Amino acid sequence: MARITFSCLPASWYCSVSLLSLGCAPRQRLLLLLLLLTCTGLFLLSSYHHQLWGPRHQIRASVNKYLSLAETMEATNLQDPALNYGVVVDCGSSGSRVFVYYWPPHNGNPHTLLDIRQMKDRERKPVVKKIKPGISTLAQTPEKANVYLQPLLNFAAAHVPRVKHKETPLYILCTAGMRLLPDSLQAAILEDLVTDVPMEFDFLFSHSHAEVISGKQEGVYAWIGINFVLGRFDHAEQEDATVEVTTGSTHQQPISRRRTVGIMDMGGASLQIAYEVPSAVTFSSPQEEEAGKSLLAEFNLGCDVDKTQHVYRVYVTTFLGFGGNMARQRYEDLVVNRTLASNRLLGSQTGLSQDNPSLDPCLPLGLSDTVARDGHTLHLRGQGDWSRCQSAVHPFLGLHNGTMSPRGIYQAPIDFSNSEFYGFSEFYYCMEDVLRIGGIYDSLKYARAATDYCRTQWSTLKQRLDSKLFSQQADVTRLKYQCFKSAWMYEVLHSGFRFPKNYPSLKTAQLVYDKEVQWTLGAILFKTRFLPLRDLQQEVFRQSHPSWLRSSFLYNHHLFSVCVLVVLLAILLYILRLRRIHQREQRQSEVLDLLWVEEGEALLA
Repeated sequence: MARITFSCLPASWYCSVSLLSLGCAPRQRLLLLLLLLTCTGLFLLSSYHHQLWGPRHQIRASVNKYLSLAETMEATNLQDPALNYGVVVDCGSSGSRVFVYYWPPHNGNPHTLLDIRQMKDRERKPVVKKIKPGISTLAQTPEKANVYLQPLLNFAAAHVPRVKHKETPLYILCTAGMRLLPDSLQAAILEDLVTDVPMEFDFLFSHSHAEVISGKQEGVYAWIGINFVLGRFDHAEQEDATVEVTTGSTHQQPISRRRTVGIMDMGGASLQIAYEVPSAVTFSSPQEEEAGKSLLAEFNLGCDVDKTQHVYRVYVTTFLGFGGNMARQRYEDLVVNRTLASNRLLGSQTGLSQDNPSLDPCLPLGLSDTVARDGHTLHLRGQGDWSRCQSAVHPFLGLHNGTMSPRGIYQAPIDFSNSEFYGFSEFYYCMEDVLRIGGIYDSLKYARAATDYCRTQWSTLKQRLDSKLFSQQADVTRLKYQCFKSAWMYEVLHSGFRFPKNYPSLKTAQLVYDKEVQWTLGAILFKTRFLPLRDLQQEVFRQSHPSWLRSSFLYNHHLFSVCVLVVLLAILLYILRLRRIHQREQRQSEVLDLLWVEEGEALLA
């Protein structure tokens, strides 16, 4: 009787299979039967598991679409293997900061963006670290750039799971301080980073990931970050304000999508504005066209370059010297020069002593202050006249042919009937720190509050400060220059950018959804915009295969069980085939034996 032996099994499982019956001991036969039943059960369970949880996963993805609007304050779950990570280093003029971001898998919709969020540590605090001074201080020792950034990169590496390092993109983006260096020194610092950082860290980092970004890029990234947090890149609902957008392509019809917000940010030294220009721009001359195109950025935030749903045309520009502190400095320079010139011409002594001060309409009523320039000290006395202060600061806008700047910088048109703006930094401080009217901007309310503040006696303002009637951020310096800065902000807004005085859609803010939004968020959104293609391609691959194969690859921990099942079934089929062959040969042998018997009986007869 022919037999087949399972010699590949462990010794305790040694058994033989007869061509007529399984030759295992009863206990071994029972174990084999249980093995077959278990493998079959695992296979069926994997298919059922995919059908059961697949739709729920899609539902969960649709719910997560709005998590960025009210970001969870819980610590980032580093045990979730599905999370992806990204690291951005902001190399500024006074110091450098590292930000760590994370995002769940893309939901599969080619019209939605990655839901990127800032990582939070176990104490639910944003994962960010800052060092000083700025990287531009290494201009003479560029070979130390890698050592300079090591504390930041070590910090990021400690927070990103080690198994994710090789797939975590790292971007080192340098701003104002590096822009001031010659190109050769910039290149030397960047070259040291590109060469040495990959030797120390396993992050996904290439030559294109380290760069000096322009002010225009920085403004675009800030605009992207604010609008992303506000949810303005999501699909428009019925109650949302929309705009008709025409893209640069002549073959595309105008599309209707959710209205984005413009941003204005007035710092101490500069002023920046960025907003979407939904309609095609026309220029009055070739010179204006050349100037305008240098201030317009058209880019695609979507992962599909052939789709226009996330193509945006943004006007962005920076006005150096138009920040609150620099504007005050320019104003004081003019006051000193005019007063000294007038004194020489008239032979007077105005401002040269405390008893004979120069009157300043932009200082609170009764405030005495001094300004020193080129060895001269000018004594000032506040008049607290906000209207006269407006007239005094207006020339510093440098208006030229209706634009803000002596150079006549082009300004793209704004549809004030269908737009929305956010004002940050000095726009917020001027309204909130002492006036306490931050939020929705009302020009009449603001002008009335600023006028009342300026004409209030300086002694009364100090008493209010000591009584903590102003915000916690207010100090003596804010009180001294509030009158000037409030007039400057008003003129910038209405005379410079030509906002109507009844414009209802300007909000001043310091935080968005209770958090500070950095331009680095917009940067990583832009840099990783094509990453969803990877998830979409995997989804297409899964959909192009049968469901049983798709589920087996999705749940690869069941793959071994399926293989064992297939092998055992093949062996059993082979055994059955051999059994049929043996039975056929046995029947033939019995027939031959019968014939021999019959033939022998015939011979005997």
